[in-house]
Amino acid sequence: MSSSKMMVMALIVILFMASLSFFFTVKETELALMLRFGKVVSADFEPGLHFKIPIYNTIIKFDKRIQTLDAPPDHFLTKEKKNLIVDSFIKWRIIPNKVVDYYITVAGSSEIAGRRLGEMIADGLRNKFGKRTIQEVVSGDRAEIMDSITAEANKRAKKFGIEIIDVRIKQIELPTEVSSSVYRRMEAEREQDAMQLRSQGEAEAVRIRARADRESVETIAIAKRDAEKTRGEGDAKAAEIYAQAFNKNPEFYTLYRSLNAYKTTFNNRNDILLIQPDSEFFQYFKNMNGHSQNQNRMDQTK
Repeated sequence: MSSSKMMVMALIVILFMASLSFFFTVKETELALMLRFGKVVSADFEPGLHFKIPIYNTIIKFDKRIQTLDAPPDHFLTKEKKNLIVDSFIKWRIIPNKVVDYYITVAGSSEIAGRRLGEMIADGLRNKFGKRTIQEVVSGDRAEIMDSITAEANKRAKKFGIEIIDVRIKQIELPTEVSSSVYRRMEAEREQDAMQLRSQGEAEAVRIRARADRESVETIAIAKRDAEKTRGEGDAKAAEIYAQAFNKNPEFYTLYRSLNAYKTTFNNRNDILLIQPDSEFFQYFKNMNGHSQNQNRMDQTK
């Protein structure tokens, strides 16, 4: 290859490289600013290829995706003047139509932006925690606190060209001396609640037992009343039947009653009965034909 051709190819390469310096690209995930001697002249660049004048124009690019700031743990005082160690993080991004504000206020530095955001969130946490107890902060109003801090910090962050997407607490720790006192208080509160529940249960148990005893007494009384009524009706019916039977055949009724009396009296062989031989109790044992003396007299009369 001749030297002239080599010079032509070198010139072409130089011109190509020089032409590249007249263009720049903007990605979908980027925001771009064009500066002219340090002053912003344009900021509305769409994704794609754009023209610039080398040396005369400077291009600065920023990430427009959501970024995460892991704030360092900080100490905050609650309403009871208890110290808490709070570890939080922030989700934020550059507002596309305010990239110029972002560049001017924080010099386009994500580190400076992170410090400003950390200060804003710390102020919000300090203000919210100072109005609440430990219990409210830990278990009660955490979601409400975070939403409120996010809304208030967003108002302040807009002047920096920043939008705060979310603020969340990763962890809340208590200093050792505070933890023991909090645990003791929580244990005392739970014990008090347990005692109250036990006393309520015992009172309810007493009421249930008293009601059951009263219902039992009432039920037994009603049953006894009904039993006595039924027994009385049965006795009356039995007496009526006995009376009818007696009127039909007084002698047979007398015999029947005597046999029942004998069966009851001589039920046990070891029993001994001392009685006059001519007693009416043995009137049906005095005649071999099974008639009493009265009946014999009646038969003789006939």
